[in-house]
Amino acid sequence: MTNKKTVRTRVAPSPTGAPHIGTAYIALFNYAFAKKHDGEFILRIEDTDQTRSTSESETEIFDALKWVGINADESPAAGGPKGPYRQSERTDIYRKHCNMLVENDKAYPCFCSSERLTELRKEQLAAKEMVGYDGLCSTLSKEDAQKRIDNGESYVIRMRVPESGDCVFNDRLRGEISIPWTQVDQQVLMKSDGFPTYHLANVVDDHLMEISHVIRGEEWINSTPKHVLLYQHFGWDRPEFVHLPLLRNPDQSKLSKRKNPTSILYYQRAGYLPQAVLNYLGLMGYSMPDGSEIFSLDQFIESFDIDRISLGGPIFDLQKLANFNGQYLRELTPDSLLGELKTWNLNDDMWKEVIPLAQPRLKTLADLMPMATFLFTDKLEYATEELLNNQIDAERATRLLKISQWELEKIVNWHGDTIQETIGNISEKEDIKTKKLLAMFFVAITGKKVSLPLFNSMMLLGRDLVLRRIHYALENLATDGTVLSGKKLKKLQKEYNSLYGNRS
Repeated sequence: MTNKKTVRTRVAPSPTGAPHIGTAYIALFNYAFAKKHDGEFILRIEDTDQTRSTSESETEIFDALKWVGINADESPAAGGPKGPYRQSERTDIYRKHCNMLVENDKAYPCFCSSERLTELRKEQLAAKEMVGYDGLCSTLSKEDAQKRIDNGESYVIRMRVPESGDCVFNDRLRGEISIPWTQVDQQVLMKSDGFPTYHLANVVDDHLMEISHVIRGEEWINSTPKHVLLYQHFGWDRPEFVHLPLLRNPDQSKLSKRKNPTSILYYQRAGYLPQAVLNYLGLMGYSMPDGSEIFSLDQFIESFDIDRISLGGPIFDLQKLANFNGQYLRELTPDSLLGELKTWNLNDDMWKEVIPLAQPRLKTLADLMPMATFLFTDKLEYATEELLNNQIDAERATRLLKISQWELEKIVNWHGDTIQETIGNISEKEDIKTKKLLAMFFVAITGKKVSLPLFNSMMLLGRDLVLRRIHYALENLATDGTVLSGKKLKKLQKEYNSLYGNRS
């Protein structure tokens, strides 16, 4: 039986983009389990990827979880006795533990160049072998390795993995799982820049923060042997593992932004109630003992039994969520609904941003609402001909919209100037007049050929709604016969990487 005094769970998102709805799903089940057993829930920021992590993304994670109503007992914002809770502030701790592994011959320095590793990967793929490190540096003596370090050679630290046998561990929902060690790569634990990889930092932090139950998505099952091995190497007791089923699209594929909006903040911007979103996530792979579908967070916690989670892939259906949200809205009193509208976007702060944009275009007060309507809606209605405006064909428009989607996703500082710079860059690289490109964007973003200033409007809408509007525009073109198939998408992405750089 679970000891109520020792339950500590955590969620550990990476601040490398918009906060994912899957993060809220995992956080909810961790939070409910901890609170059911009078435990603590920890929010840890895994920002060891210094090239992609941003403070803006971290802030969005805080805002998103706060919006849905999940408040951490310990976090970078709340503090706590086991901090710091931001991995970039714990690098000395990781180096110390990595050195312990090297000293005890549980890990070793690897000097292989990226060129060699790339070539090795190509050879393994060609031979249809398992892709992974071949252990070349694992046989170096400590003396030879130290000489190369002293000579200034770049290196990483890799974990030693058994060459035979199986890793056997227990999952609370799935029972005993066995994975052969031959399927486990000799994982890099410490990168050449001195920052740890996810696997080392994850295990060290979970141990030092006294995490009792690691409740995470099932995509981590195949990585669990690496974590089990690290616990063994350090001589630590490991936590209980619980791997939740992944959220799925209605077609059973893994939930992805290509088919569904995945940013939590999109749902906030699009007018969903946080309590409805959280309630819907609670139904993902779980059913209340009394069969009820509408419940509060407190009711969910009160009746929560982690062993009742279903392993069937839960379907995250946007239409069902919208209907679910509608049920919540209809249950509100008029005063409560008015309060929700004001909290959402119909408030003085928003109007103070909109009015200066609209005022130069007003002839009567009645002109304001039609002019600003697009700022307070999700999906717009317009004809394909309006989107193309007799200036561009559907195939070219599809390419431009998809590239714009990828480029806008990369913007860290979401501001009118940076948006304008991004669109200008696309115009130049794609050899299309900015005026032509903007004409398409006006319709895609505002639903009209002429509207409020475009870049200011995009700033007010926010990145998530803008990206969704572009998605809708692509859907519009797809219904007209221009479909970006898997093959075409791969070709476009290759061209995009060549012209614009990697999407991340």
